[in-house]
Amino acid sequence: MSENIFEIKKEKYIHERSLGNLADHYPKNHTLNEVSKLDEGVEGISTAGRVVSLRTMGKIAFAHLYDFSGRVQICVRKSEDSQDVFGLFCEQVSIGDFIGVTGEMFRTKTGELTLRVKHFQLLNKCLRTLPEKYHGIENIEARYRQRYLDIITNDESREVFKKRFEIVKTLRRYLEDQGYLEVETPILQTTPSGALARPFFTHHNALDMECVLRIACETYLKRCVGAGIDKVFEFARCFRNEGISATHLQDFTMLEFYASYCNADTMLIFVDGLMRHLIEKIFGQVKVNLGGKEIDFSGTWPVLDYCELIQKDSGIDIKIFDQRETLCAEILKANIQLDDDINSLSWANMVDSLYKKVSRPKLIQPCFLVKYPVEMAPLARRNASNPKFVDFFQFVVNGVELVKAYSELVDPIDQRERFEEQMKAREHGDAEAMPIDEDFLLAMEHGFPPISGVGIGIDRLTTILCGCDNIKDSVLFPLLRPQTSSCEENKE
Repeated sequence: MSENIFEIKKEKYIHERSLGNLADHYPKNHTLNEVSKLDEGVEGISTAGRVVSLRTMGKIAFAHLYDFSGRVQICVRKSEDSQDVFGLFCEQVSIGDFIGVTGEMFRTKTGELTLRVKHFQLLNKCLRTLPEKYHGIENIEARYRQRYLDIITNDESREVFKKRFEIVKTLRRYLEDQGYLEVETPILQTTPSGALARPFFTHHNALDMECVLRIACETYLKRCVGAGIDKVFEFARCFRNEGISATHLQDFTMLEFYASYCNADTMLIFVDGLMRHLIEKIFGQVKVNLGGKEIDFSGTWPVLDYCELIQKDSGIDIKIFDQRETLCAEILKANIQLDDDINSLSWANMVDSLYKKVSRPKLIQPCFLVKYPVEMAPLARRNASNPKFVDFFQFVVNGVELVKAYSELVDPIDQRERFEEQMKAREHGDAEAMPIDEDFLLAMEHGFPPISGVGIGIDRLTTILCGCDNIKDSVLFPLLRPQTSSCEENKE
């Protein structure tokens, strides 16, 4: 049945195309959102959009036009418009088609502001039937595969992406207003660096060499700072060949920014102001409902000691059990079941897994975590008073880390020693440990100023702030396995 409908629509499309009825442009003087805000009686309106509903009743036809900015009802009347306009509209236009219209605003008997069409132009035909407007696409995977239909039919999905675009715009404008310069750094790299993660590998045919897709843009942004760009940022597409979860994707968008002559303490104050500005801009209020939980962004956000938090929630003092074997034994003794294979974890990854198991789910209200062991951040600067720790903080909301930041390591000797420790971890099977990045060390040996840097996952930030159930809900086109069948769901 669906293929019969497709063939009928296809024949109609070919017919309209052969008659030259499909225009290649239409002059607009208003978006649909702008039209929806006009007063009754305004004339000379020209707009365009997709027909998402259509009903004809005798000598009158009503339809709704859609674009990403909004929806507007239009009306074509046989009694007030020429016979040709009404007749052609009923003959040519179907749900899903794109049309341009001109006319004036009036109110229907029910009080709905409507555009009375004086002229219309068919722009393109829709060959596939759109999902029913009240139910949209109910299959979750189909929503991800056919996001274009999901956005058309699902108001909630559309609002998520409007907020995502506003989040990016707000962050970019805030940084620019504070003197930060936006740059671009390589996606194809020769050494995985900038984070503890397993990379994706690819082959560069022209240079006949193996490359990795970047896991972070950190080391290149620091090169920019070394070059004299005191404040720098990038919205970077990053790739990490790790597991999938409701809060993790392998390809994601990361905002990283770095400032010269700052440390983690001054950057924490900056991030506090940035996040408060973002929350107010997006929500216009400080108390928001995220996934059924009320999150209060007002007041002073607490600053918690990372090690003390883990000890409170697990009874294990990681400052005492500072070797892999002793910490492993203590976790097993406490009968704590980590989500990762404990036998394959380095000490740092074991601590991280322990934190995620016993502490992170309890951190619902906004807070900062500070004082991380040096092994947790190979690129962070040691604390001046206690070199076993780094000047490092995370901002956590609703059990998710939204921001990671620290005083950057600018000591090339210390950096080389930490890279060597990472190489030892790699030799013992830790695929996420960093290899030695000689090119980055060369840049550091030419001298870096004091630096503090911040990383914010845009997908995760959007997911949390919009109260989404899954991070894929905040990504326009998440990666999915190819369908084995040529017959796709929700085409009809």
